[in-house]
Amino acid sequence: MDNKGFAENQNNIETPNGVVVAEKPLKSEQIRPERVDINVLKSKLQETESKEFKKNLIILSTLILGLGILGIYLSL
Repeated sequence: MDNKGFAENQNNIETPNGVVVAEKPLKSEQIRPERVDINVLKSKLQETESKEFKKNLIILSTLILGLGILGIYLSL
């Protein structure tokens, strides 16, 4: 049984000589992203947090109400 190692399985891949190096873009100006106002980001974050808080509050109050109803039902 011939067990050849990985050293003998090497493939030599040649790159073609006709490949043109990527040229520079026509615009020489640097593209700068627009500045972001920190107050806008804070307001968006505050809105999402308030939505999540309301959702969590509704879920918690539903669970407490359900446990209360279940407790009253089982005590009868």
